[in-house]
Amino acid sequence: MKIVVAGTGYVGLVTGACLAHLGHSVTCVDTNKEKIELMKQGISPIYEPGLDEILKKNYEESRLDFTTDYKSVYKDADVIFIGVGTPEREDGSANLDYVYKASEQIAENVEKDCLVVVKSTVPIGTNDKVEEFLKEHLKNDVQIEVASNPEFLSQGTAVKDTLYSSRIVIGVKSDRARDTLREVYERFNQPIVVTNRRSAEMIKYASNDFLALKISFINEIANFCEIVGADVEDVANGMSYDPRIGDKFLKAGIGYGGSCFPKDTKALHWLANDNGYELKTIKATIEVNENQKYKLFRKAKQRFRSLKGMKVAILGLTFKPGTDDLRDAPSIPNVRRLLDEGAEIVAYDPVGEENFKKLFPTEITYVKTPEETLKDADAAFIFTEWNEIKSLHLNIYKELMNTPIIFDGRNCYKINDVEEKAIEYYSVGRKAILNLKEDAKSEAAMAIV
Repeated sequence: MKIVVAGTGYVGLVTGACLAHLGHSVTCVDTNKEKIELMKQGISPIYEPGLDEILKKNYEESRLDFTTDYKSVYKDADVIFIGVGTPEREDGSANLDYVYKASEQIAENVEKDCLVVVKSTVPIGTNDKVEEFLKEHLKNDVQIEVASNPEFLSQGTAVKDTLYSSRIVIGVKSDRARDTLREVYERFNQPIVVTNRRSAEMIKYASNDFLALKISFINEIANFCEIVGADVEDVANGMSYDPRIGDKFLKAGIGYGGSCFPKDTKALHWLANDNGYELKTIKATIEVNENQKYKLFRKAKQRFRSLKGMKVAILGLTFKPGTDDLRDAPSIPNVRRLLDEGAEIVAYDPVGEENFKKLFPTEITYVKTPEETLKDADAAFIFTEWNEIKSLHLNIYKELMNTPIIFDGRNCYKINDVEEKAIEYYSVGRKAILNLKEDAKSEAAMAIV
């Protein structure tokens, strides 16, 4: 079976690499020649742990190839996966331009019967429209069918999530399409959920939006915990023993980001409104998350009143560990607000620096270690829970900072550990630690004045 994958972003490249890793002959198509040459060298154009090794191994063993020549590879493909991006438009709806561009190229070049599989996250009903589009634009007399096969990968664990997924969802119209996809995924040894195309599309959105809802829910609970004197980590732990709830996505913080949750919640919310229905829980999820991003900034403003002239250490820039992705990262709006306040910013991230420089090339200072970030800082903000940051001993803050004041958006440190130190500590959903020594209190009071 000859498999072609259109697109070499997170979805397309990881899908192609993993299909090849389990024995299929796969060709990945992209219009960017530089990316193609990189991948042929076993270098992934995206930061994803374990992906370089799989690319290199399967390319060298001739199971995986990369090309810009879509005309020749689409011509005799048995299965074509569409794994291109569907970024959000300004109004929150999904931009399907890349999906239709790939569909147009497929329709103009296929010369044998084939199955087109939409792997990209698309609004409900898109697969039906793509099939109509393909048939309208076919240049040759062939049979073509579309199937929905949404991905469930997370950045930072995308290879593992694909090879060892909890389930594979396929939405099909015919037994032929079902059997073809069963054959494609035979070696994955994972449960296969077979349904119609619209249900498959909805499963993807409903899954992502439910997880986003859990995050916003626990963040709302965390905010209320601060008001009533409860500890959100104890609350989440107590909730997690209920198997109906579980312990996933119940970690309070400063909100979600990345390429999926923000885009998919807005897309489903927009789609519902476009159909005359309001998904109130999704609307609330979006609103809570937007508000949560600024929680640390508001705490800092309440603590200092003015941040002008302060040296602020930023620990972590990406939206989560294990990726260099900055899409909807809470660090971005917070850095903008801090700069607007007149703060002097020094930032550290183990992999996100280069991407952040594209947004803030000269406005902030970048350093290579957490220790350099903290040196002579007046306050530290933790936006990403990288191991390099979580493993940083609390004594380092005391030794290097002018005043050891931490605003922790990811609850990296245990309250009991912080209480033993003369450190001022603010986290999410837990009590603030204000056990400063007298001289530190005096300095803090002077800073407020």
